[in-house]
Amino acid sequence: MEQMNTPLKTPLLGMTLTQLKEVVAQAGLPAFTAKQIAGWIYDKKVRTIDEMTNISVRNREKLSEKYIIGCTEPVEAQRSVDGTVKYLYQTLKGDYIETVFIPEADRATLCVSSQVGCKMNCRFCMTGKQGFSGNLTVTDILNQLYSLPERDLLTNVVFMGQGEPFDNLDAVLQATELLTADYGYAWSPKRITVSSVGLKKGLKRFLDESDCHLAISLHNPFPAERAAVMPAEKSFSITEITDLLRQYDFSHQRRLSFEYIVFGGVNDSQRHARELIRLLRGLDCRINLIRFHQIPGVDELKGASEETMLYLRDYLTRHGIFTTIRASRGEDIFAACGLLSTAKQQGIEI
Repeated sequence: MEQMNTPLKTPLLGMTLTQLKEVVAQAGLPAFTAKQIAGWIYDKKVRTIDEMTNISVRNREKLSEKYIIGCTEPVEAQRSVDGTVKYLYQTLKGDYIETVFIPEADRATLCVSSQVGCKMNCRFCMTGKQGFSGNLTVTDILNQLYSLPERDLLTNVVFMGQGEPFDNLDAVLQATELLTADYGYAWSPKRITVSSVGLKKGLKRFLDESDCHLAISLHNPFPAERAAVMPAEKSFSITEITDLLRQYDFSHQRRLSFEYIVFGGVNDSQRHARELIRLLRGLDCRINLIRFHQIPGVDELKGASEETMLYLRDYLTRHGIFTTIRASRGEDIFAACGLLSTAKQQGIEI
């Protein structure tokens, strides 16, 4: 495994074929070497340049003078009784991020991070309480898959980990390009979902440039109430978000969903359900209801009862919006929040 603390060497992991062509041109290597390098990285997933055995020893030495693959193993893992595993990775800059592997009967999903911390500061999110330390590079994003012990089992990737993907959109789009390109992972865009609070410029650009699924963090259909738990509402309202979404077609391959964490006594009434129906009218979409589990320092928000969850699901489905209740996974390891990386950043034992 290569060391990530080599500041003079540039990672190849995360480079597009166009960028790899520039690398080989600058190194004076044959043009076809770029495709060979892409194959070794994204298909064979090598750990070192020296493993690229169809490239001459001399040319591998040239590459190694300036480049590394850029992959690094997780530094820590927490395993849940339900099979969910939370991994802690160290970034190129030395920060810590979390990745969650979620195995199920017919699929295996990886929840990846896009930033160190987050600017959005949603009240219910542990990552927001870290503050914001920086964007992940494409290398940092892809390494979460590349160095995952269970990588060969993966069927789906969701950008629902730490950070706001649309606040680091260049890197996220390049990562999804590499996941779907024929010279990359060659996945279908249907295997990838990107979740966002709905940043205006990022949302439009993502809709125009990507075919991956989209999930919008909704959590309350009333703008004033949403702003109380999601400050991003103040700069780009949920009503503006839905107006923009109506300009796009979600009736074919790309799926649109809305994430809705249900807080007891806060957003779980029939009034909220009726407003959800009004707000989303005319959109080909689904709602994922999510159980809220307590996080440190947020005592004012409580989870809703199971009876309420079932009522909301049935009411919304009956009124034309396909609604599911997302199964809770990894509760015993706080899989859905930034507790592990927060503790590691601050040197706290948990």
